[in-house]
Amino acid sequence: MDRAQSPANVLVVVNDNSPISRRIAEYYERRRAIPSSNVCHIRASTHEDIDRVAYDREIAAPVGAFLKETRLVQSIFYIVTTSGVPLRIEGTSGLGGDAASVDSELAALYFDLARGKPHPVDGSLENPFNGKNQSVFRHPEFPMYPVTRLTAYDEQGVKQIVDLSLRAVNRGRFIIDLSSPDDHAGNNWLRTAAVLLPKDRVIVDDSPQVLYDQTDVIGYASWGSNDQHRHRRFVGFHWLPGAIMTEYVSTNGRTFERPPEDWNISNWQSRELWFHGSPQTLTADYILEGVTGASGHGYEPYLAMTPRADLLLPAYYRGRNLAESYYLAIPRLSWQNIVVGDPLCSLGKPRPYTFFSRKGAKHAKSSFAILARSA
Repeated sequence: MDRAQSPANVLVVVNDNSPISRRIAEYYERRRAIPSSNVCHIRASTHEDIDRVAYDREIAAPVGAFLKETRLVQSIFYIVTTSGVPLRIEGTSGLGGDAASVDSELAALYFDLARGKPHPVDGSLENPFNGKNQSVFRHPEFPMYPVTRLTAYDEQGVKQIVDLSLRAVNRGRFIIDLSSPDDHAGNNWLRTAAVLLPKDRVIVDDSPQVLYDQTDVIGYASWGSNDQHRHRRFVGFHWLPGAIMTEYVSTNGRTFERPPEDWNISNWQSRELWFHGSPQTLTADYILEGVTGASGHGYEPYLAMTPRADLLLPAYYRGRNLAESYYLAIPRLSWQNIVVGDPLCSLGKPRPYTFFSRKGAKHAKSSFAILARSA
C-alpha cells in the first residue's frame, strides 16, 4: 500500500531557534537521505506550549509558504517535526475547544492550502484517511499531511528512534492488554486487533492483571495508566527494532521533559505526586525503553478520538509505514493527537516468530493466548 513512501515525500520542519532541532533535522536528513530541498526552516518559540497567534505566525504560515514556494504541496505526503518545535497550542478545553497539538494542526495544513483559507479551529476536523485501510495514500484524494515528530527526552533518544527505524523487521509479538473482560468499546477495539493479527504473533490479556516484562515486542496496545491495576511507570518490555505502542491515556504526550528518576504514575487525587500537571503515563517513557514509534495526546482527546488499535496494529503488521498506520487509526485532525517516529519506518513483509531453547535449538512458537482471568 505504501507505493509512495520515499524520502522525496517527506518534509522536515526545523526550528532554527533551537540547536537540538537543527541537530536532529541534520541527523535525520543524512540517515534517511531526505533531499535538502525538503527541509523547511522556521523561527519559532522553543517552549513546548504556545498560543494560537504564535502557532499561526511562527509555524503554520512559514510551513505553508515554503510548500507553495517550492511547489511541494502535492508531492509532500508526510511532515516531520523535531524536538525544539513547539508541542501544544494553548486554548479552550472540551469537544468544542481550540486547544490542540501542533502536529495535529499541521496535519490539516493541506486542507488550508487547497481552500486558500484556514480551517475552523473550534473542535476537530474529520480525518479523511481514517479507516481507509485498503487505499493508497495520495493527494488530492486525501487532503491532509500525516505529521510525525522526532522527539524524546534527549538528543540521543531521538537518534535512537531514527536508527531503530532503519533496522525494523517484521518479527516479534504484539502485546494487547485489556483493562477487564467487559464489553467496553476500548476493550472491544483491542480484542478486534488481536483477531486481525496472526494467532502465532499475539498475546492478549483480558484479566485484571497488567502485562509487564514481555520479550520480543513489536507492537503494544493498552489502557496505560487508565488501567487501575497499573502501578509501574515502565512496563519493562524488551522492544524489537520497529516496535510501536499506543494506549488510551489523555495526557501521555503532555511533555517531553524528563521527570525525576523516582517519579511514578499515581492518581488524580494526589496532586503532589503529579508531573507536568498529570499523574498519567508518559509517551516519552516508552521511547526511553526502546520503542521506535509511539502515540500520545497533548490534552484530553476523549476515547473516541484516540488511535484505534484494531486499525493501527494490523496495518503496521501488513507493511504500512508508521505514519500511515497511525493516521489510519486516528479519527480526527486539528485535535490532541501526537505521533512520534520516522514516518517511513516499515516492518516490510511478515516473518514467523521464533524462539531459542536453552540448548539453542530453533523452534516456531505459537504465542496467541487469552490469559486466564484472575479471581
